[in-house]
Order: sequence, then C-alpha cells, then structure tokens
Amino acid sequence: MADQFDAVVIGGGPGGYNAAIRLGQLGLKVACIDKRGRFGGTCLNIGCIPSKALLFASERYEEAGTEFAKIGIKADISLDLPAMMKQKDKVVGELTKGVEFLFKKNKVEGITGEAKILAPGKVEVRAADGSTRSLEAKHIIISTGSEVMPLPGVTPDETRIVTSTGILSLKAVPKRLLVVGAGVIGLELGSVWRRLGSAITVVEFLDRITPGLDNEISKQFQRILTKQGMSFQLSTKVVGVDGKGDVLKVTVEPAAGGAQQVIETDVMLVAIGRRPYTAGLGLEEVGVALDPKQRIITDAHYKTNIPGIWAVGDCREGPMLAHKAEDEAVACAERIAGRAGHVNYDAIPSVVYTTPEVATVGKTEEDLKAAGIAYKIGKFPFTANARAKTIVSTEGFVKILADATTDRVLGVHIIGPEAGNLIAEATLAIEFGAVSEDIARTCHAHPTLTEAVRQAAMGVEGWTMQM
Repeated sequence: MADQFDAVVIGGGPGGYNAAIRLGQLGLKVACIDKRGRFGGTCLNIGCIPSKALLFASERYEEAGTEFAKIGIKADISLDLPAMMKQKDKVVGELTKGVEFLFKKNKVEGITGEAKILAPGKVEVRAADGSTRSLEAKHIIISTGSEVMPLPGVTPDETRIVTSTGILSLKAVPKRLLVVGAGVIGLELGSVWRRLGSAITVVEFLDRITPGLDNEISKQFQRILTKQGMSFQLSTKVVGVDGKGDVLKVTVEPAAGGAQQVIETDVMLVAIGRRPYTAGLGLEEVGVALDPKQRIITDAHYKTNIPGIWAVGDCREGPMLAHKAEDEAVACAERIAGRAGHVNYDAIPSVVYTTPEVATVGKTEEDLKAAGIAYKIGKFPFTANARAKTIVSTEGFVKILADATTDRVLGVHIIGPEAGNLIAEATLAIEFGAVSEDIARTCHAHPTLTEAVRQAAMGVEGWTMQM
C-alpha cells in the first residue's frame, strides 16, 4: 500500500525544504525527498554556505596579514587549512541539522532516496539499499535544483580538475589555480584561494566578467580584482587538458579561433555555470514539458502542464539563486493551500561575496537601453563615505537607476563594503514601488555605509550632500 500525503516535495534544497515547511505550517501532510542523506541541497552542503565560510575565513586571514598594520595592529599569523575546513564543515552540519529540526517542528516527513514520478500523484522512492517505497499525493512539487555544467572534453577528478564541490575541500593551497569561468562561482572561489596564497588565472569565453551585471559595475569589479592579483584572459576558451605529468597543461585559444596557448597549473576549477537537474525523475514518461535547456516549463503560478505537478527553483526558468527558490517555494505552497502567493521578479537581489562585495537588484543600464526606457542615474563613491573611511574600505560606489519621468527606482547596483547587506534597502524600495526621492528623504544613521545608498539617491536629482 502506498503512503498517503497531501503533497510530496522532490528535492531537499532551499526550494524543497521551504516548500515542505510552509505546507506543513498551513496544515498539510507533507513528505520531502532528498537523495543526499543530508537536507539542505547544494546550497547548504556544497554551495552557498561552505563557500561563504571559506570566503569569510580567507578574508580575515588576508586582512590580518596585510591590512592590520595600517590601523596600528601588529600580527604574526600562519594558515591552518585543516582547522579552516573543520570550521566550514561545522557550520554546514549545524545548518543541515536545523532543517531537520524544522521538519519535525512542522510535521514534515523527511525521506532519503531517489525519487521518480510514476504518474500524476504517484512517486516511488528508491533507498540506497535498493528498497522502494510508494507515495501518493494530490500535489507533487519538483525542486531538484541544478548541477555543475560540464566542460566538453574535460572530466573532473575533484583532486586536480575540480568543480565547485572539490574546490571546497582541497588538502593544500595550490601554487597555481586556473579558473575556467568568470562568473560568480569562479570569482568567489578564486578569491578564496588567492587570499590563501594561490596565483589565480581566470579564463572566460565571453569578452567580460560577470555577465548579467551592470556593465559599469563589471568593469570596475575587474579592475579591482586585477589590482588584487587575479589575471584574466577574456574571449578565450579551453580546448584540452593534459594531466599526465606533475602539472596540468591546459590548452586555450581565442573564442573566435586562432593560435593556441598552453597554461600550466596545479589545479583547474571548472566553473562555467550550472544546469537544471531534471534527468531520471520520470518527467518524459509522465509528459511534463521541458524547454530546450531541460528546464521544467511552468505557468506564472508554478504549475506544469500536468495537473497536480508543480516546479520551483533552479529546475525552472529564472536566476539560479537560493533565495529565488525559497520565494517560489513559499508562493507555490500558498497556492496549493488556496492562498495568493506570488514573487516579484523585479525585486530579487544577487550578490557576489568577494572583497569588495558586489550586489545588484532590478534593471541594469543595458536592460533599460534595450527596452527604450528613459532613466536618470545617481552615483556615490565609498571614498566619500565616512564609515567606509573609518573601516579602511573605500573601493567602489553605489549606482541608482530611476525612471526619468516617474522617478521610480528601477535598479540599484553596488560594489563596495557590505554591498550584500546594503542591497536589502534597495530591494525593499523596488518591492514597494518607491521613487529615488523616498530614499533620499529617509533619515539614515550617521556614520554608516547605508548613507552611500541615500547619497546616490540624492544624486539622481543632483543634490548629493556629502564629500
């Protein structure tokens, strides 16, 4: 006999566990299935959380070694990489246990195994020992996330040729690290190992780093990273890797074709993006529609073409961000429970956790130009912010884009200290439909980094007050 549920969630990452918890809060009987054995998905286990732990630790290490003396602190430091990794693992363990606690609190049954949809309302779970369990539910939510995009002709061994998984558990600091891909993941993880002592070369197929960011921010970002010691080869592709000797010999050539070059490195990180994880779920057999990128097609309310089957997070369209998956999960759960859940896709922030941080929400200048929307710009540099000066972190600026006619905030882009926290104010402004003058006339505490956001808003109308 099949076990009966109101809803079954496939995938235990930020989308999956939030959907399950919200459904439990709304009084539904829910099961959440994940094959990893520890809930939390890529984000908690091998993505966002462990990478941020290493980013923080490596930043403190570099700061102690190079910045403390500037503020009158003398320090004699050394790296204890095993201890750094142990702390990273401790954080991951605590957070995954937190998901299990929330499941118990909200009466969600967590099930470990590989799920396959046999028919609408029917799911089979295969455990590691080969045993199976049948589940039935009126609703099935697919939140299986994404996986590393492979580089053609290159097979990671997670020792010398690594993905975003292996790079988080290196046993020693490589003398040279080649990063393939100048997106968020490549630059964040490259930053970790540069601070710990690696020479970093970044190879990117496109002619710019961080595609999708506002171009002015992207250019400034590359200048800063170059000054920190990263080397960039843009408009370049990897065509082969020879790993027979003690070092990797990576052959690259111009993206448009041309003379080849061999780069020698000790470790190579493949970080060219991620792709939806939708294989092996039984979607084709059931008839769930997929787009050419193998993403699950849904309507605006996360319904697939098959009644009773829903999808949220990385496995459907949109930015592959944990918080986007969380918001979709809650909205989907509330829809299932008869409520009016929704997500404002103009108010989903994105952060690059390098030093300085980069954060963005809403439209870029390039977006607005392409759409033919007239806009105004307000900018303010952190070099003129009192708090930034006191913490010796003045690189970067805040940029606000507002509608030329209505003054409504359309996009905010920040490169600088604590950008990931500062973007929250901008996100709220877009969510509420604020105009730049609303931010400009809102009192901000002094001295704080948030004043840079206010001053940029003042700059939209040309009345910046600070120097």
